[in-house]
Amino acid sequence: MSLREYLSKFKGGAKSPPGVSPVEVFWSFIGSFIGVSACGYLSSFYFEPREMNLFIGSFGASAVLVYGAIKSPFAQPRNLIGGHVFSGIMGVLSYQIIGEPLWFSGAIAVSGAIAVMLITKTLHPPGGATALIAVIGGEKIHRLGLLYPFIPAGLGALILLIVALFVNNLSRERRYPEYWL
Repeated sequence: MSLREYLSKFKGGAKSPPGVSPVEVFWSFIGSFIGVSACGYLSSFYFEPREMNLFIGSFGASAVLVYGAIKSPFAQPRNLIGGHVFSGIMGVLSYQIIGEPLWFSGAIAVSGAIAVMLITKTLHPPGGATALIAVIGGEKIHRLGLLYPFIPAGLGALILLIVALFVNNLSRERRYPEYWL
């Protein structure tokens, strides 16, 4: 049996995902470039000289959602901000309470973040990375303590949101957000 025949047995057959228009690609690129650049620029010039950070890896995944998948429930403002803040809190608490071994406190951080995001209706998949970064991010992140959920996690998410509100609504074909609360 060929792969195509095997896949055709499943609902929808061997279809590929729907394509995206060049306009959609353009605005997704522009939005993510401005949003991620803003976080990186502000971090390098204003936060890092003060032993803080505004640039964490989970923002890359958030950019995919808030600029490239703007209709997704995971990309909405409540999920973006709440997901990062609640996950940051879970990550910091997991590290402070458990500490070593990092694999265990990291697993607790991510699992706790998922549970809290589900309970608060703020599920944002990059939040799992935000929680894990609080555990494995090193001494600079650990020194932030309970500031971490708010700076960089919350403030960076807010910057991504402000850019998304502006850029995603420049095109007539795009409207963001789908809902606020």
